[in-house]
Amino acid sequence: EIQLVESGGASVQIGGSLRLSCVASGFTFSGSPMAWVRQAPGKKLEWVARISSNGLTPFYSDSVKGRFTISRDNAKSTMYLILNNLKTEDTAMYYCAKMNYFSQVASYPISTLNHRGQGTLVTVSS
Repeated sequence: EIQLVESGGASVQIGGSLRLSCVASGFTFSGSPMAWVRQAPGKKLEWVARISSNGLTPFYSDSVKGRFTISRDNAKSTMYLILNNLKTEDTAMYYCAKMNYFSQVASYPISTLNHRGQGTLVTVSS
């Protein structure tokens, strides 16, 4: 059974930083591209960042580019997301997800994700 468990979410002030983690099990992590997605209250699920299976190729949505960093440690079956210079609009539930195919197309359908975790909440306030 595929399991994805996120942690690291918290309430922070504008400009603050966080590191999210996702521990994966039940599949060959090193062979799977992965992603972080998020859903703000009342809004649709959206891409945040993606990373190739070997960790060498990241892809970021325009809204987080330059502020967030995605990485992975295949030896630990763990993926990370460092969030810097947080803004109120970053407030959302953040989910770790397994991708079937690594795409760097911004409009790649998020509906292609069929495995994601329960999420970790990030709240940014002034």
